[in-house]
Amino acid sequence: MNILVFGLGALGTVYSCLLKEQGHQVSGLDREAVLDAIQEKGVRVNGIWGEHSESLDELLSEVGELAGKDYDLLILTVKSYETEEVARQIARVISPNTYVLLAQNGYGNFEAAAKYISEARLILGRVIFGAETTELGMSKVTVIADDVVLGSPANLVDAELLETYAGIFNEAGIPTRTSTEVMKYVWGKIIYNSALNPLGAILEVPYGKLAANENTRALMDSIIQEIFAVLSAHGQETLWRDCRAYRQTFYGQMVPTTAQHHSSMLQDIQRGRKTEIDALNGAVVKLGKRYGVSTPVNEVIISLLRSKEEMRD
Repeated sequence: MNILVFGLGALGTVYSCLLKEQGHQVSGLDREAVLDAIQEKGVRVNGIWGEHSESLDELLSEVGELAGKDYDLLILTVKSYETEEVARQIARVISPNTYVLLAQNGYGNFEAAAKYISEARLILGRVIFGAETTELGMSKVTVIADDVVLGSPANLVDAELLETYAGIFNEAGIPTRTSTEVMKYVWGKIIYNSALNPLGAILEVPYGKLAANENTRALMDSIIQEIFAVLSAHGQETLWRDCRAYRQTFYGQMVPTTAQHHSSMLQDIQRGRKTEIDALNGAVVKLGKRYGVSTPVNEVIISLLRSKEEMRD
């Protein structure tokens, strides 16, 4: 299979390396500094999935270089705030036969991409394994909470094709399954990330410490409660009966498996990058305003996180 990974950060490095190891033709697109490092040392993965190192078939730095190339699958791993612009650019040059897998965090990636790319060519992925960039072109897989879940929000992508892609990822060592209700899984991760990611970044502690402290636990309870109120108004079902059932799973299963994990937002702040707060708590607040649902705790968390972004050294 001919695959392009657009964005060779922590997640993109894992996908490109493990898929190439399985014999697929894999190209990568990123900025020059990243490509220079990969040109020299290849893409490398370590951590809980073992040690892997591969050289990619082609390295690209401009979207225009995609013209005339016939990829079966384009895996998009850029930050959520870049999704719409990247989708606009790639829609002009990719083959009409190419499927695009959106593998980012947060709410709104599918909606942004669908402005330019047919929904029948868009695959939405709920990715819930953790990876950290240890150096350019090198990614450490630190934790996995569940399989990657692939789906089409309106079920416009052929189910057999989705199963084929899931099988390819499984063969590469990335546990993956499909669902006809992928948005339930996406929102499950949004709730998880919204409760943990900003607080972990603001306080600079791993997730386990947030759950162990009564003050941060109370804040997370409020964040979760507000999100469930917004989802009820939005008409979006989740995998849990209600907020209480989610919290039982959250504290009983999710947090314990990622207790030592540090927030990706903290990593972004430490590296001087913009965070994805707008696609997480920001999306919750925006939907809340649309439906007249109050979200005061989420609003305060956003203000604190943005203050930390602005005050970084």
